[in-house]
Amino acid sequence: MDKVKVLVIMPKSTYSRISRPNDLSYLTSFAEVTACLFDEKPTEEDVIKLIVDADACITSWGSPKITERIINSANRLKIIGHAAGSVKPYICEEAFKKGIVVVHAAPIIAKSVAEFTLAMILNCLRAIPWHMRAIMRGDWNYRIRKPYLTKDLRGKTIGVLGFGYVARELVKLLKPFNVKVLVYDPYVSQELIKAYNAQPVTLSELLRKADIVTIHAALTEETRHMIGEEELKIMKPTAYLINTARGAIVDERALVKALKEGWIAGATLDVFEIEPIPRDHELLKLDNVIITPHIAGPSDERRATLLRVIIEEIKRFFEKKELRYRVTFGRLRVMA
Repeated sequence: MDKVKVLVIMPKSTYSRISRPNDLSYLTSFAEVTACLFDEKPTEEDVIKLIVDADACITSWGSPKITERIINSANRLKIIGHAAGSVKPYICEEAFKKGIVVVHAAPIIAKSVAEFTLAMILNCLRAIPWHMRAIMRGDWNYRIRKPYLTKDLRGKTIGVLGFGYVARELVKLLKPFNVKVLVYDPYVSQELIKAYNAQPVTLSELLRKADIVTIHAALTEETRHMIGEEELKIMKPTAYLINTARGAIVDERALVKALKEGWIAGATLDVFEIEPIPRDHELLKLDNVIITPHIAGPSDERRATLLRVIIEEIKRFFEKKELRYRVTFGRLRVMA
């Protein structure tokens, strides 16, 4: 195959985290590469000059958005590879309308998020963080005085809100635990949900029956504050809420009230309506919540594979091979 022209445009800091030492040499084996690795984000005009004769473009976290003006100036652009998850903040709809192929690394990242979610489910049920806090303050007998029973995951009912990449990976990980999985996602066919040995249900049924409710939906106007007072009151008082998706899907004021008043047993939150979470936030004062600083995404180990995945997809595209991680226009419209 003749060499194609590829523009790599992302912050230096991002490049160093998502790449391995031989990634660029692998790319140059089949492409003429222009690498714009920046400290200060280029302007739209700068990007237009760089992309004008590129056949492909690689972006990631912190890259400038590929706008409609940029797309209309990119005379030869055939494929954009986003070496991260959601492409919506980075690639305009015009790219899809013009037939430019878009690939991303969300399915790769999903594996890490699913593992993190499973870890948090186990942490909640076995109260691991609370026991750690107790022993660090010298309270060995907390394990005897604790106000609730620790539980096994086996045999529990897991409610999965949203059934995209992460949720499907999570369901695979849950299989050995012999749990019952309930799924609410009105945009996914019941046949697909059942293919994962899960049961499609309404949101109210999921909230009413689940021992763990884990959120994996995209943030849209429809899902903003999807979990509020009414929904939290439906949940079991012994249930836990886990959110590794987007903070604004949960009404945090309602959640604080639910945790204070014992509507639910506890929550694990990796995402928040405002990030970083304000230091005086009520959630930080509660004992029955586990909080992490938006780290459920790719582990450092997996993050370092993301650029190679996208390079391989671009190579496959120009070799006319089937793509593994293509983003459709329909999926773009419901992505966070």
